[in-house]
Amino acid sequence: MAIKVAVSGAAGRMGETACAAVEGADDLELAGRADPALDVPLDAVLGDVDVLVEFSTPDTVAANALQAVEAGVHTVVGATGFDLDQLRAGVEAADSANCFVAPNFAIGAVLLMELAQRAAKHMPECEIVELHHDRKLDAPSGTAKRTAELLREAGANVHEPIHSIRLPGLVAHEEVIFGGEGQTLSIRHDSIDRSSFMPGVLLAARRVGGLPDRFTVGLETLLG
Repeated sequence: MAIKVAVSGAAGRMGETACAAVEGADDLELAGRADPALDVPLDAVLGDVDVLVEFSTPDTVAANALQAVEAGVHTVVGATGFDLDQLRAGVEAADSANCFVAPNFAIGAVLLMELAQRAAKHMPECEIVELHHDRKLDAPSGTAKRTAELLREAGANVHEPIHSIRLPGLVAHEEVIFGGEGQTLSIRHDSIDRSSFMPGVLLAARRVGGLPDRFTVGLETLLG
C-alpha cells in the first residue's frame, strides 16, 4: 500500500518539486497540497495522510510541523530558519508521531559534511561559505549551521562569521575552506537544480514513520 503524503508549502519552488517527486514515486501517493497561495490550510490535508513534507516559510514551519505531529502525522521538515530545540521539545512532548528534520536533502551535501569532519582532524582551522538564491529568507543557511556544528564536534576551529551570499542564478552551494601551514583545502558541494534534493526527501518520507526516536536530525542518519 502506498504511503499517503501531503506537502505543505506546495506552491513554492521546493514544494512544487516535492509534489512532482512524490507523484513520480510508485510507493508514494500525493494526497494533499497545502499552501496559503492555493487557499488550502494545513488542517485540510492532515485528515487522511501518513506523512507531511513541510516546505513552508521559516515563520510557519515549526508551528506547521508541530500541528501535524499532534494530529498523528509523521512529518519531514525541509525548511530552515526556525528554533530547532523548541520544535524538538514540542514533538517529544506530544509523543504522537515522528518528526525528521534535514537542513539539506542533497546526498552530496551530506558527503561534504562527512569529508569535512575527516579533514578537520588534520586541518582544524576552517571557514564556511554558503551561497543561495536571492529569495532564501534565512542566513546563514541551515546547512551551514549544521556543518559548523559537526565540524566543531570533530574538533575544528570554525571561524566566524559564516559567509552568506544571496544572488539570483544560484540554487544551493556550500564550501568549507581549510587552512594549514603552506596549504589550503577546499571541499565544495553545488546543487544546480532542486531535483538534487528529491531522493533525500523521498527517502525521508518512506523512513520517518519507522524511526526509533520521535525527533531525528540529519539525512546522514538515514544513509547508513
